[in-house]
Amino acid sequence: MPLLKLDKVHVNYGDLRILRNVSIEIDEGDIVAVIGANGAGKTTLLRAISGLLRPGNGEIIFDHIQLSGLSTSEIVNLGIVQCPEGRKVFPPLTVQENLELGAYSKRAKGKRKETLEWIYGFLPILKERKEQLAATLSGGEQQLLALARGLMALPRLFMLDEPSFGLAPIITKEIFRIIREINQNGVAILLIEQNVFHALDLARRAYVMENGTIAAEGRAEELLENEAIKQAYLGL
Repeated sequence: MPLLKLDKVHVNYGDLRILRNVSIEIDEGDIVAVIGANGAGKTTLLRAISGLLRPGNGEIIFDHIQLSGLSTSEIVNLGIVQCPEGRKVFPPLTVQENLELGAYSKRAKGKRKETLEWIYGFLPILKERKEQLAATLSGGEQQLLALARGLMALPRLFMLDEPSFGLAPIITKEIFRIIREINQNGVAILLIEQNVFHALDLARRAYVMENGTIAAEGRAEELLENEAIKQAYLGL
């Protein structure tokens, strides 16, 4: 049984259907990428899994638990954590205050001190900056803070929405190295990413979304060699 399974999920915004018949699977400890153009439905997919949007049809099952009807806080407490596009750190709060806010769920609150020490060992730049306001960090440092804040919630499945957005190539490379290391610590990753080369290089499996549907799926290295995907997303 996969850690997460979506089976024929449909999601509407009012009368407009955004996701149609979407089925994906993520195994424990896996890295799965979802790629596609802007407006393909990728962020809507994450919002449906997080409970921020309710599917009109289909099932979302996490570790044998049906997520339909659960609140977002209940879903987070199961171990599903989303790192949003654009980082969304709290600018007037310090780095440490941002991190502590990440550990609000029941399963994370009791381990907050222990997790914070692990974060500071894992990402020492954040320890150096812990008393700085988040607003004073560089874009790359803010992305690290957003990732670390998500890790404070002790995710079993970490959903990342465009983690390279707005970052220089050298910083993007470092962010993806850190994501790989997070996965090596046993956390499954669902990655939404516009940088298709980095996404497919990192992931084991991938799905291609077009107009709210799954247009292709397979092993990431196979999709990376697919001529249609090369032309559509890599400009090759």
